[in-house]
Formats: sequence, structure tokens, C-alpha cells
Amino acid sequence: MKLLIVRHGDPNYAIDSLTPTGWKEAELLSHRLCKLDVKAFYVSPMGRAKDTAAATLHKLGREAEEKPWLREFLAMKVKDGDTEPTCLWDLLPSVWTQDPMVYDHEHWMEAPVFTPSNAEEQANWVYEGFDALLARHGYVRDGNVYRVEQANEDTIVLFCHFGLGCVLLGRLLHISPVLLWHGACAAPTSVTTVITEERRPGVAHFRMAGYGDISHLYAADQEPSISGRFCETYDSPGQRRD
Repeated sequence: MKLLIVRHGDPNYAIDSLTPTGWKEAELLSHRLCKLDVKAFYVSPMGRAKDTAAATLHKLGREAEEKPWLREFLAMKVKDGDTEPTCLWDLLPSVWTQDPMVYDHEHWMEAPVFTPSNAEEQANWVYEGFDALLARHGYVRDGNVYRVEQANEDTIVLFCHFGLGCVLLGRLLHISPVLLWHGACAAPTSVTTVITEERRPGVAHFRMAGYGDISHLYAADQEPSISGRFCETYDSPGQRRD
């Protein structure tokens, strides 16, 4: 089985939709996805993900099944000196790197730095929903591997979000999502591909074949959006994001 984890297009967070650039990115993405033989589409309930999926689904005359746990990962924490909560992937490296537990793929959400958030509750909810979806498609989680109940080469597409996508990858690859949140960047409409490998009958493991691919944008000479990144240098013009 092949999973395509797709991030939404350049977001307009104020209205939970897309910017004009985001709509263009979604159209370019649709040209790519429409060439694939996709078994099933799943989508976050949030507007920016559904709007990104719309171009592909309309062209194909298909529908996506909405999954509530595919929404953006909503565990929040208040940063030092701030009053408003922030998403966990916006925490400063000088804060989260001081806690060894955040590097543990099983217990990262129990780290004291995340105690004020509801990370553990949110993560377990996502894991439960994701495991059920994989089981539905023939792969049942069994410890740190997957029991193959119905081997297949189906392609499954998930339209979701950067933070949530890292939580899914962490589940499949046994990596703390904290390391993915802060060490990887999936640009808007990027495609991450994860494929099962069944080296012994009935036992599968997932392997990432590509992360954050935006070749569909480059093919159209479309510069990728910066949403999801921080400034390359502290004084980078136009990139300041605190």
C-alpha cells in the first residue's frame, strides 16, 4: 500500500481557506494527482484542506471521506512571555531541546515542556483513528510492525496539515513528531509518500519514499510558499515570523 500525505495549499488562516496562491497551488497539485489510480481519498474537516482537495476531486468526479482526526493537531502551549497559546511546532528550539523526553517516539507527549497542553490526549486520538484506517485497508498495527490481513498495492491520499502529517509519520516510522515538526518542512501542497514493505509474509513495515515533494510546482515554474517556515537568517527581509 502507498500512502500520500498531502499538505493543504498556501493558507488564509483568517477564513480557514486558501490564498490566491494557494488556489493556484491546489490546481497544479490536481494535475499531478489526477494521473494516479487512487483507491480512496480522505480529508481533514478544516476548510483549507477541503479546498485543496476540491480541485482534484472535481476533476475526477470523486469524493473524499472526512476524518475528524485529520484536522490540524490542536495541542497548544503558551510560550514564555506570551499570553496567547501557540502550536507546538512554533516553540523555540532553545525550549524544547532541553527536555530529553521529547526525543522519545512513545513518550514525547508526556514531556514536562508539553504538560500544559493536551498533546497526549490529542496524539492518542489521532493514533487510534489512523490505526483504524490502516486496518480498514488491510494493515493492522501489531506492536511496532503491521500484520498484513489484505496485502495490496492501493494508493491512498490524505489531504491534511503540516503538524498533523508529522504526527502520522511519527506513528508509522517510530519517530517523535517533535523532531519532524522542527527538523522537516513540508511546503504547501507538498506530497509525502510512504510505502509498505513486506519482506516476510504477513509482516509489513512502512518506509518513506519521499518527503514534502513539490515537483508539481517546479514543473509549472511556481515558487513554493514559505508558510510553515521561519526566516533563513534572523534579519531575512519578508521572512520574519515570530
